[in-house]
Amino acid sequence: MTEEISPELFSHLVELAALELTAEEGEYLRKQLNNQLKAIHELESIPLDPATPVASHGVPYSSKSSAPIRADQLAGFVDTARLLSCAPVVEDNYIVVPDIPHQQLK
Repeated sequence: MTEEISPELFSHLVELAALELTAEEGEYLRKQLNNQLKAIHELESIPLDPATPVASHGVPYSSKSSAPIRADQLAGFVDTARLLSCAPVVEDNYIVVPDIPHQQLK
């Protein structure tokens, strides 16, 4: 089976993701991604009965087996002073969050 993710495609993906990888790290990750794709294709090749219902973790979800959706209820926090006392910086009853440095991508 040929590799789906060629070194050229992987380099392009690394550039798009703005990753900094050594040559060894890049080759390792490229091989791992190809192994994952190979495993996915092997799973896809398993014949399944089309009548099999879709399930999550082997447990089918139906109205009989699932709990009913509960209504949202607004409940305020009673001890806001205690909550705010845990924050490192508070201003006008708001928690001050430090500015997160970021870099513009090209």
